[in-house]
Amino acid sequence: MAKIHIILQGKGGVGKSMIAAMIAQYKISKGQKPLCIDTDPVNSTFESYQVLNVQRLDILDDDEINTRNFDTLVELIASTKNDVIIDNGSSSFVPLSSYLIGNQVPALIQEMGHELIVHSVITGGQAFLDTLNGFNTLAKQFPAECVFMVWLNPYWGPIEHGNKSFEDMKAYTDNKARVAAIIQIPTLKEETYGRDFSEMLHGRQTFDEALADSTLTIMTRQRLKIVKSQIFQQLENVVVL
Repeated sequence: MAKIHIILQGKGGVGKSMIAAMIAQYKISKGQKPLCIDTDPVNSTFESYQVLNVQRLDILDDDEINTRNFDTLVELIASTKNDVIIDNGSSSFVPLSSYLIGNQVPALIQEMGHELIVHSVITGGQAFLDTLNGFNTLAKQFPAECVFMVWLNPYWGPIEHGNKSFEDMKAYTDNKARVAAIIQIPTLKEETYGRDFSEMLHGRQTFDEALADSTLTIMTRQRLKIVKSQIFQQLENVVVL
């Protein structure tokens, strides 16, 4: 049985590709060879990680799903023995979600003997409610055979609203049974850890590439090593991974 990981969130710029890359790196660290696919029609960030061997697949034409290319995606999923990681862009969030549900793709994936895990990201600041609503919509629309992982990304600010954290919000309490894990992306000091992590992401480097990069200072690599450990230790405890 393969595990099919798809990252879905309707808000752009909240870290979907970063999450896809984190999942891929974690699986590689465990000796796995995940099939990585970038379906973002606008920003092929995930594809830019060369060492992850990400395949590009355009599934959107003029705001509609390209059915032939989507068929190709399903064939890739059907034939794989390895886990799959699919990064999807915000512009195709609505049509892809509707297409998946309308064509009963989650049930089809289960019939193949695979498990579908939907990853959604919640971010702080002005995008908190948008990302919260995006997760809530997914959890209510996707059938019971789907499990969810939620990633909390504090890059734009604390993940809270009206003194309530994500886990206090109705969107979470109503869907708590659907959520297999919550991953907290560390809050990083902007001038040190945050800058190092951001530069690594902008350079499309994996943790292992950055840690082996002799042009980076010793302390930069030490800070990145700590961030990697903080994220990977959380993933270590997630059964659905």
